[in-house]
Amino acid sequence: GPCTECSCSSGKETDKNTSNTKKKENGDQSFIPKIFFGTRTHKQISQITRELKRTAYSSVPMTILSSRDYTCIHPVVSNNVGNRNEMCVELLEGKHGKSCLYYHGVHKLSEHHALQSAHRMYHAWDIEDLVSLGKKLHACAYFAARELMVGADIVFCPYNYLLDPQIRESMEINLKGQVVILDEAHNIEDCAREAVSYGVTESQLRATREELDFMVNNNIRQKDHDPLRAVCCSL
Repeated sequence: GPCTECSCSSGKETDKNTSNTKKKENGDQSFIPKIFFGTRTHKQISQITRELKRTAYSSVPMTILSSRDYTCIHPVVSNNVGNRNEMCVELLEGKHGKSCLYYHGVHKLSEHHALQSAHRMYHAWDIEDLVSLGKKLHACAYFAARELMVGADIVFCPYNYLLDPQIRESMEINLKGQVVILDEAHNIEDCAREAVSYGVTESQLRATREELDFMVNNNIRQKDHDPLRAVCCSL
């Protein structure tokens, strides 16, 4: 008689095979996960990409996610040490009647085949390689690296890009179903602690306390602001 312990008795296996056949006939491709390779520092990414060049996987589509501190090539923004992110956003939004010429050239860098054929980047590359090419083509390396993530098989980035939910959201990183590799994972504890920590200076605390004093003394949502003032005074 038919087997009662598996799906063959109910015809489920036949249905499964039929489904797979239809999938092949329709040309559907199976989901292939990306590899997210997290490191503690950007310098370590440089070391890893150098090693990748020596392997048979050197030409695999890849990208490196990093901050504007490493990839911005705008002559004004890149020279502003403490305010690069805000200045970049202002240019993208067209504030003060100005925009970013380099952002509009992202398409020159944002396709893997273009990097390989037109610019001879057949092997694994580093941030410096992309920035150098971006300067040559007047194309933003920061946003190009983000767009390259769509077709990349390997994505290199610092730990916090994978651990910090706010950074993941801003960089549009979805780790569901993906492969995550953490280099020197014993450093994760410190990185995770930093991701949920926030530091303030004494002057910032004093300014906050003065504002809360004003709110409480003028009966502005006193019930909400009084406990906050007590916390500031206790620090």
